[in-house]
Amino acid sequence: MRVLVISDIHANYTALEAVLKHAGKVDETWCLGDLVGYGPDPNAVVELVREIPRLTCILGNHDVAVIGKMPFETFNGDARRSLERHEKVLTADNMEFLRSLPQHTKVRGKATLAHGSPRDPLWEYILNTLSARLNFDHFDTPWCFVGHSHIQCMFLQNGSNDRVTLEPTKPDTLIKLHPKLILNPGSVGQPRDRDPRAAYAIYDSGASTWEPHRVEYNISEVQKRIREAGLPEKHALRIAEGW
Repeated sequence: MRVLVISDIHANYTALEAVLKHAGKVDETWCLGDLVGYGPDPNAVVELVREIPRLTCILGNHDVAVIGKMPFETFNGDARRSLERHEKVLTADNMEFLRSLPQHTKVRGKATLAHGSPRDPLWEYILNTLSARLNFDHFDTPWCFVGHSHIQCMFLQNGSNDRVTLEPTKPDTLIKLHPKLILNPGSVGQPRDRDPRAAYAIYDSGASTWEPHRVEYNISEVQKRIREAGLPEKHALRIAEGW
């Protein structure tokens, strides 16, 4: 089964469109959360995600906040301003869709899905081998797919020596999966690994493979909409440089 794995779209409709076109035909799509926040297109993104067939989707921390289950004060000033706007403009149907999604981990076959981490699904960032090590005991499947950090990467726990390493991943390079791994497809709408291209991955559940990808999209068009919406300038600047 060919599965599209996406995360952290952050109201960037143009990037999401580019990813869906680039990925082509898939059997299922798994979204690891944060449909809203930062970007200019919250309704367009949610509506497009709602139309994806055979979708499994969980909530990210920005999603949870916009539906009223987390205080906006939890976020920094720029992120909070975007969420306040998104709360005002999201339609009732799109709000209801977000409220219907789970905010906990979800198991799909050999994979555990989490937004932040299996230990703390909404908030914890897995950014280094220490945070990865603390999470390997919190899922029973061979691998776990996470988002939240906006960084396309993979952590490996070696069963023979219990060593945890950060393994490099390269776009368009197939990775053969084996226990035990934590993998991040990167961010569709706001990458933070100094590569501004939209990020995603293809997981083949039958072959047990993972293939990360990057795709270019019209960043200047999104920057224009961010500015027209009166959102923080920081959100426009960072998508052009991937930080």
